[in-house]
Amino acid sequence: MSKQLIELVLPRLAEPLYRHLQRFRDGHWDEDRFTRTFERLLRRQHNWLTKQGVSDVVAALTIHGAVLVLSHPGLQAEAAEEKLPLEMIEYRAVKEAAEDVARNYDIEEREAVRVLSGMVAKYGN
Repeated sequence: MSKQLIELVLPRLAEPLYRHLQRFRDGHWDEDRFTRTFERLLRRQHNWLTKQGVSDVVAALTIHGAVLVLSHPGLQAEAAEEKLPLEMIEYRAVKEAAEDVARNYDIEEREAVRVLSGMVAKYGN
């Protein structure tokens, strides 16, 4: 694959995620249904990447990175609400994502933080 993986995953996640969020905001879905549907979407993307020959850990990092990038408006709102710098909120989100990847895949948390931080820095703005 010649494109950066995240550049392939972002559009594949953005549109369905937006539709799911609209259904949730409009009251058509409860939080449980939104969560289940979102998790299925992420699993489908992970499976698609691994079928393209991407390793499990790289697929997981790519998907977590894409979710962090797509969550940027929510992270900005959280920073404003908590009256904290956006960078602190972003780091907290990156650290949580890195912990999840390290817990479930063969990668050190420190390396996952480095990779995810790079994705957020490059694509988050």
